[in-house]
Order: sequence, then C-alpha cells, then structure tokens
Amino acid sequence: MKDETDQHSALPSSVSENIGTIADFYARHEEHVTTTQRAMEKVALFLGSPVYIAGNIGFILCWILINITATDLHFKTFDPPPFSLLQGIITLNAFVISTTVLIRQNRMSRLADHHAHLDLQVNLLTEEKTSKIIELIDQLRRDLPNVRSEVDSEAEELAKPADPKAVLEAIESKNDAPYGEAGERARKSDE
Repeated sequence: MKDETDQHSALPSSVSENIGTIADFYARHEEHVTTTQRAMEKVALFLGSPVYIAGNIGFILCWILINITATDLHFKTFDPPPFSLLQGIITLNAFVISTTVLIRQNRMSRLADHHAHLDLQVNLLTEEKTSKIIELIDQLRRDLPNVRSEVDSEAEELAKPADPKAVLEAIESKNDAPYGEAGERARKSDE
C-alpha cells in the first residue's frame, strides 16, 4: 500500500487524473455488461485455457482407447470407429467455443472502437493545439525587436491546422489504390 502511495506522489497530478479518467471509463464500460455477458465471457476464458485443451485431448484419447479396447475386454463398444458420436461431441464443442469467443470479441471490439474514437479526438485536438502554438511562437518571433524576422516557410506550413476531411479523403484514395477495380468502384459509388 505504501509503495502505491509513493508511486502516485511521484506522478504529476495530470497523469494521476488521466489514470483516474481511464479507470472510470473502464468502470462505466463494465457497468453496462449484463450478467449473461459476464457468464459467457467467463466460459470463453475457461474454454481458451490450456487446462481445457488438455482436458479435451485427454477426453478424446480416453474415448478412443475405451472404444478400441472394449471388445478385447469383453465390453460392448458404444462408439465404434470412425467414432461418429465423438465427432458429434467435438463438433458441438467447436460450436460452443466459437460462439463464446465471438460474444467476447464483439464486446472487446466495441471497447476498441471507443478507444479508437478517443484516440482520434485527442489526436485532432493535439494537432489543433500544436498548430496554434507554432502560430503563436512565429507571431512572437516577428514581434520581438531583437530577433531577426525571417520568413520560415516550414513554420508557416505547420501553423496551418490540418483539414481532417481532406486528410481522410487522401488516406482513403491511397488505401483504395492497391485494390484496383474494387477500390475504383467504391470511390465511384461514393461520388
């Protein structure tokens, strides 16, 4: 507990506030998770564990071994080769695993979408602030009497805020180019 307090006191207050904001974001996200969703995610975590895989392999090997040796031990085989019942169980198992994984991935995808949206908003805001800072520094440089006033074309260019729509259009046209005809059709349908 003391180490945690020392860690927090070593951090600037803005970092601590940001950590708190992120923790609140995750807490709000968790509030919207239903009981069914939580149960499905616990099942998905278990189904993806090494213990479950080892258990499955053990079960399959025992099933095959029992059915192969049953006649030698004078028992009736309940699932003779090619093990149709076992195949059905494995298929059902695969269905359950894929469904639970998809349910978990859907929620994680929504969370990732929120992160991406937040990143985009912060990056756009940062770009605007950076452009404004460059503009103000350039203005200050021109206004100071003891500083030579030279034209800095790079600073002037950087001081202009980027147009997010124009940047997005340029990215889309570049990214669509490798896709040939499909990219062209997508661009034409947007026009």
